[in-house]
Amino acid sequence: MTQARAFWTTGPGAGAIRTETLPASDGLLVRTIATGVSRGTESLVFAGRVPPNQYDAMRAPLMAGTFPFPVKYGYSAVGHLPDGGRVFVLNPHQDVFHAPASMCVPVPDAVPSNRAVLAANMETALNIVWDAAPLAGERILVIGAGVVGLLVSSLLVRIPGTCVTIVDIDPSRAGLATRFGCRFALPPDAPLEQELIVHASASEAGLRLALSHAAFEGRIIEASWYGDREPSVPLGEAFHAKRLRLISSQVGSVALPMRGRRSHSERLAMALDLLADSAYDALLEGPTAFEALPAAMPAIVAPGGLCHVITYGSDPCSA
Repeated sequence: MTQARAFWTTGPGAGAIRTETLPASDGLLVRTIATGVSRGTESLVFAGRVPPNQYDAMRAPLMAGTFPFPVKYGYSAVGHLPDGGRVFVLNPHQDVFHAPASMCVPVPDAVPSNRAVLAANMETALNIVWDAAPLAGERILVIGAGVVGLLVSSLLVRIPGTCVTIVDIDPSRAGLATRFGCRFALPPDAPLEQELIVHASASEAGLRLALSHAAFEGRIIEASWYGDREPSVPLGEAFHAKRLRLISSQVGSVALPMRGRRSHSERLAMALDLLADSAYDALLEGPTAFEALPAAMPAIVAPGGLCHVITYGSDPCSA
């Protein structure tokens, strides 16, 4: 019998590490090196703000418990297999676990373990880009310089001729925008007449900005999830006259342009390959030791953070 320890959210803003015995399984045994806290979603789960009608849709592949509490939640784990290989698994914060072989995606040698925890966020960003179907030469605005917004920007800026501007209320994010080859603007200075806009700020103000700065027949990709909030946005005014398109993007399904061409596992493997660039280390915070997670989690999921790394011991591939 293998003993495991896992982080559980036990109430609004509260968590604890619980010990469990792993049942017999046909899956692979994974010993965790690092996990990442995906702030946008995990902050809502930690606060108990998942709407009841979204309980089924919000279930992570290997989570345990039930919403709202207690729940073992998370989906950014990197670990060792018994043969020494490293894999990424959509698993909660837990020091050892079983996972189906089909869900254990090899981590490329060029990607350190700590950086590999960004794979779930990069997979989301990749899906957003597929939904957006960007064109060469487009004027592109990304609203929200969080982890997903910055990852999306880093992919869009590679398309020939594009001009990508990242908008955020935090002026300190300008350095990150520059690091990925993008322009930066505070909301009052955001450029107008943008042909493609990705909204990733999870704020009503950000979505309003997107609607007001889109060009005629512009596309707005809504990448935010608001949990139990109900944002009010002006779909009157010029929304119809400008023939704007408001398109939702969510990682649970492969984006339509690539559906049937790439599986979920192939999309995740591509996300891991994209993380070979050391520039993405700038999106990591921490690390925090797993044992300290219950006390640290409220600060980790507070607004303004990036991807916080949780570590589970030494790893020669984490540097």
